[in-house]
Amino acid sequence: MSNFKLSCVLSGHESDVRAVCQVIVPTSPNSVVTASRDQTARVWVPSGDGKSFSDCHCMSGHKSFISSVATLPPNEKYPQGLIVTGGNDAKINAYTLESPMPVYTLTGHSGTVCALAFGKFGTLLSGSWDCSAKVWLDSRCMLTLEGHEAAIWDVALMPSQGLMLTASADKLIKLWKAGKCERTFKGHQDCVRGLAVVSDVEFLSVSNDTTIRRWLITGECMETFHGHTNFIYSISLLADGQGFVSSGEDRTVKVWKEGECKQTITLPAQSVWSVCSLPNGDIVAGASDGVARVFTTDPERIADPDTQAMFERQLSSFAMPAKTQAFGDIKMEDLPDSSDLRKPGSKDGQTKLIRAGNKVEAYSWSVAEDKWTKIGDVVGGEGDDVTPSTSKVMYEGKEYDHVFDVDIEDGARPLKLPFNLTDDPWMEAQKFIHRNDLSQYYLEEVANFIIKNTKGVTLQAATPGFHDPFTGGTRYIPGGQVDQSLPAVGRAAVEPQNVADPFTGGSRYVPGGATQPPPMNHSQQLSNGASRANQYFPQTDFVTFDSIKANAVLGKIQEFNTQVTESEQLSQEEMSTLESFIERVADPSGDPPTAHQLGTLWKLLQWPHDKVFPGLDVLRLAIRHPVVNQHLCNSKDGDQFISHLLKLGSQANPGTNQMLALRTLCNAFSQPDGLSLLEQHRERLVQSVLDFKASSHKGTRIALSTLLLNFAAKLSRSGDVESRAQCMSSAALLLQDEKEVEAVFRLMVAIGTLSSDDNALAIVRSLDLKPILKGYESITDPAKVGECAVCLQKIL
Repeated sequence: MSNFKLSCVLSGHESDVRAVCQVIVPTSPNSVVTASRDQTARVWVPSGDGKSFSDCHCMSGHKSFISSVATLPPNEKYPQGLIVTGGNDAKINAYTLESPMPVYTLTGHSGTVCALAFGKFGTLLSGSWDCSAKVWLDSRCMLTLEGHEAAIWDVALMPSQGLMLTASADKLIKLWKAGKCERTFKGHQDCVRGLAVVSDVEFLSVSNDTTIRRWLITGECMETFHGHTNFIYSISLLADGQGFVSSGEDRTVKVWKEGECKQTITLPAQSVWSVCSLPNGDIVAGASDGVARVFTTDPERIADPDTQAMFERQLSSFAMPAKTQAFGDIKMEDLPDSSDLRKPGSKDGQTKLIRAGNKVEAYSWSVAEDKWTKIGDVVGGEGDDVTPSTSKVMYEGKEYDHVFDVDIEDGARPLKLPFNLTDDPWMEAQKFIHRNDLSQYYLEEVANFIIKNTKGVTLQAATPGFHDPFTGGTRYIPGGQVDQSLPAVGRAAVEPQNVADPFTGGSRYVPGGATQPPPMNHSQQLSNGASRANQYFPQTDFVTFDSIKANAVLGKIQEFNTQVTESEQLSQEEMSTLESFIERVADPSGDPPTAHQLGTLWKLLQWPHDKVFPGLDVLRLAIRHPVVNQHLCNSKDGDQFISHLLKLGSQANPGTNQMLALRTLCNAFSQPDGLSLLEQHRERLVQSVLDFKASSHKGTRIALSTLLLNFAAKLSRSGDVESRAQCMSSAALLLQDEKEVEAVFRLMVAIGTLSSDDNALAIVRSLDLKPILKGYESITDPAKVGECAVCLQKIL
C-alpha cells in the first residue's frame, strides 16, 4: 500500500476546522467544504495539478460556531447542489455555491446541531445536543427521532431500506425505521462520536473509548479495532472501498486496511476533529489549529519539498501538554536518550518519549519510512500525569469519568470540564464557572450540558353505483354479524352469517363480528393486468366497526357474570339496564343513554382481562353515540379513558381485547369529542399501537391498519406535515411485514391518502416501498389489493 503524504494545506479559517466534507462543483468533484468555529464555511476548489486549492466561496450567517456540514449533490431544484451547516446556535443553514448567506434556515433543534447527513430524494437527517434527531425535507421537519438520553454526536443513513442511524453520548447507537427505533447497539464504553456506512447491512462506529467497531444491522459487533490512544472523533470510508480513515484527540489520522492500521499521520494540532475521503482517493483532515490538510498517495499531487519541510518543522516544534497525552507517569530520569531511536518501532504510529537535555521529545514510528519522526515537545511538570485507566480519563493529575470540551466563547478554544458521576452537576457547573471566571449566566446551561451527557449509565362515502372496496358492497360493513332487531347506525345492515365462536366452538357470539369483508367482484378487473382508474385514495371518511349481535353479547356477559367476584357482578337490574343501553346507543334518533346506564358500562369495563371483552364490544358500539362519545372523550375525562383503553388492549392481554380496544378507537373518530381527543393523543397512540405489529390475531392487525387509515383521513385535510409523516411512516413500517390482505389494503390506502403533495411523496419514496408494492400487485383475491398496489406505485 502506498503511503499518504501531504498534498496541500487549506489556510483561511481563523479558528478550529470542526468539519470537512467533499462537495461537487462544476469544475471538480474533488472540491472540499470546511466548517469552522469562526462561524464560516468555505469551499475549496483544486487547481489543475491538484497540488493547491483556491478558497472560492465563503458562507456565513450562523451566530455561533459551526459544528457540522453536509452536501446535497446537484438535482433539478438545485442544479449546483446545496451545502448545509449545523451550528451552536441550534440552526441549520442551507447555501448554494452562489450564496454567501443562507437560502433558507431550518429551526427546531434546541441545542447544537453537531451532525448532518443527506439521504435519498433530498432527505436531510440532523443530530443535536438536545438528544434528538430530525428528518427534514424541503425546509420542513417530517419526523423527530427521540429515545437517546444524551447528546447525539453523529447520524447516518443506510443506502436502502429507509434505515437511519444515530450515535450518542449515552454510549448507544440506535437504528431507526419510519420514525421508530428498531434496534439499539450496545458495546462502546463511552460517547459514540462518529459513524460510517459500509453497505446495506454493515457500518462502523468510533468512540471516546478509543475503539472502532464494525457492526451488522442485525445487532452483532463483528470486530473491534484498537490503535488510537485518545478520543476518536471522525471516520470515513476510503474512496476505493477497501478501508477507512479515522481521526481523534491523539493528534492523528489513521489509515486502516484489512483490519489493521496501515499508516498513522500525526498533525501539529491537538484535536483532529474531522476527516473525509475524496473521489480521487485523497483524504482531508480538519484540525484545532484552524487548518485543513489534504493527503494523497498520488506522486503527482504530493506537496513540493518546501511545503513538506514546513509541515515537518511545525510537527516537531509542536508543544504537547503532558496532561493531554496518554504518556503515563513521566519521570525525566527514566526516559531513554536519543540513542534509543536506533531501535525500530513495533507498529506504525507507536509513540516514544526521548530525553533531550532538559526537555522531553515525542517521536512516532513510520513503518513505510522505517524511521522515527519527531511529533512534538512534551511540556508540563515532571510526574504530573499518570496513565488513564481503561474506565477513567486523566485531567490535571486526577482521574475522572468524563472530561468534556465546553464551547463557551466564540473563537476561543474549548474549556475543559472534568466530571465524576458521583458529583453533583450543579455544584460542578458552579466550580467550572468560578475556575474560568465566567458569568453566572452560564450556570444553568453548563449544568444541563453535564446532565444531558451523563445519563448513559434516559373512507370516502359511497355514491350511487359506487363499489366500496372495503366490503364489495355500497357501504362499509366490517364483515360483522348484525342483530336484525337493532337499527343500523349510519350504515346499511347486512345479513348475519354463521361464524364459529372462537371461545365455544359454536355459531355463537363473535366479539366485534370478526369476519372478513367480502372481496371485490373479480369481473371488475381489467384485462392484461391493467387496473381501473384509482378509486381507492384519497380516503376522506372514517372507517368504523358498526355491527353487533346484541343477544350473543348479552348472553356472554350473563355467562361471565357468574364467574367474576361478587363485588364485580352485575345485578339483575343492571343487566336489564345494560340491555336497554345497547338498544339506545344503536339508535341515535331515540332516547339518549342515562347516567346510570353509563355507570353500568364503566363497571363492566373493570372486569378481569379474560372476562372484559364483551364489555369492550359494547363500548366499541356505544362510542359512536354522541352522548357516550362526549361523556368518555371530553377534555376532563378523555385522558383517563385513553389510558384505561390502552391498558385493556395492552400486549399482556388477549388478542381479542387488543382488537376491540383498537376498534373502539376507530369508532371514536365518528363524533367531534372523540376526534378531538384522538388528535390530541395521536403521537402517543400511534407509538403505542405499533407494539401490536407482531400480533398473530388477524382482527387486531386489521383494526390497527384501520386506526392508521382514520388518522390518515383526518391528516389529509391538515397542513401538519410532521404529523402526516409520522402516520405515513408508521403505515409503511407495518406494511413491510403484513401478511393479512385486508390489513395490507388499508395500509396502502392510508399511505396513498397521505401522499397528496410533493413533500409527502418524497418521504414515501425514501422508505423504499416499491419492491414491497411490487409483491402485492399480483394479489387477485381480493382484486382490490393488487389494484391498489398498482395505483400506489404509479404515484411513486
